[in-house]
Amino acid sequence: MTTTQPAAIDVATIERLSRGFHDTFRNLAARDDVFSADVFFDLNMPVWRFQLQGREAWETQLRTLAAHGGGDVRVDVVRTVPTVAGFVTEHEEYQHVDGQDLSARRLWLCEVRDGLITNVVGYCSGEWDEELRARHAVEAPMLRR
Repeated sequence: MTTTQPAAIDVATIERLSRGFHDTFRNLAARDDVFSADVFFDLNMPVWRFQLQGREAWETQLRTLAAHGGGDVRVDVVRTVPTVAGFVTEHEEYQHVDGQDLSARRLWLCEVRDGLITNVVGYCSGEWDEELRARHAVEAPMLRR
């Protein structure tokens, strides 16, 4: 049996798509030079899971969350690692919501075809407020970032 390995995606494409992906959280726009029209999202939260399909559905989700948040979003990219079919990226998100500074850690598995993101699986830690971050610092101090 002969198997065919997918062609590796060049680093410049991965970097462009990673930047574009992370920009969606700030700009609330899923650009057509980053996402396929029918991009599929499988989103896993601490106690919930849901799926979306299409750039417009992703934009609507982000805008709905932003409307409830009311504050500017800051996304710090921790790392982006190429895979055979795309890339994995990790980020930390910060937002001021209803007088609280919230943070979340997220890991994203992105598949790429024809230079566009076609499938995204996301895992989120949930939003942590200042009280939870302080408790965590005392009870489970991090050895690494």
